[in-house]
Amino acid sequence: MLLAALGWHAFAVARDVAEPLRFGVLPIGGAVESKDGWAPLLADLARAVGRPVTVLSVTTYESLGQAIERNEVDLALLSAKMALDAVTERRMNVLVQVKRHPGDPDHRAILLVRKDGPLSSLDDLLAHPERWRLARGDSRSVSGFILPQVQLFLPHRVEMETRFKSEMVGTHQATALAVANGDADVATNNTTDFERFRHQFPAEAGRLQVVWRSDPTPQAPIVARRDLPPEFQKKLRAFFTGYGREPGVRGNAQRETLKDLHASLGYAAADNKALLPAARLEYQLARQSALNARWVSEEARQAKLDRIEQAYAQQQAVLRADSR
Repeated sequence: MLLAALGWHAFAVARDVAEPLRFGVLPIGGAVESKDGWAPLLADLARAVGRPVTVLSVTTYESLGQAIERNEVDLALLSAKMALDAVTERRMNVLVQVKRHPGDPDHRAILLVRKDGPLSSLDDLLAHPERWRLARGDSRSVSGFILPQVQLFLPHRVEMETRFKSEMVGTHQATALAVANGDADVATNNTTDFERFRHQFPAEAGRLQVVWRSDPTPQAPIVARRDLPPEFQKKLRAFFTGYGREPGVRGNAQRETLKDLHASLGYAAADNKALLPAARLEYQLARQSALNARWVSEEARQAKLDRIEQAYAQQQAVLRADSR
């Protein structure tokens, strides 16, 4: 698994001496692809706020998480789980999230297998996980790890990290390619990234089929550093919520950019309460894992469950308080 982060890429505002605004991007297919996809929007952002904008496009969730911990990121698109950690650790606040309406296709976690592969059914996967090679997302990925665990594997007493013959961890593009090329038998993925994969790798996508879909995932938010001035955070929120709504040529270009980012309706204003569904998923994951684990006594198990309940209550309190 690649761990090195790609270098910073600048979108310059004419000879502005202001400190750059640093934007972090999760890997979509690859780090370069992710960076290039965001370039038009971030150039517009630099003009709107009068500051240069740099982008940190990384190959792993871990790299971006470490950059946030080192205060090297001012603004970022994160998975709901990563955003939850950033907000509850009081480093960042939610600004906006991807806007969708009931008529939009749902963003869901999925499992992929080869159409002509040895693994032909979900029943075979759940009955004998030790026979199969798994390609999955990072443990902080909602669709690549958390939802498959919570909604499929743990209810069938299957721990993704220990029960399979082997596992690889990578981006959604990497996991799909692993199954398509015969290097893995089953992959976690999501409907949005698999659609992107179909356009980029039509031959490989043609070898794959979906054998499971989750409930809709929490929306990915854009978060900002908590210590940015409140008026500047309002300016950032206004930029994102207004992006793609202008008439004419400029608005058309922005709408094309949003389509490329799989956010065709743009962004809706949000606050930290938007992460309550992510907190619920984390709670369910922790609780199911504790219930499935072996314990020296029932008292030890109950003590763990009590700690999980307490941590969940504290998370909810932080998210609700910070949104007032």
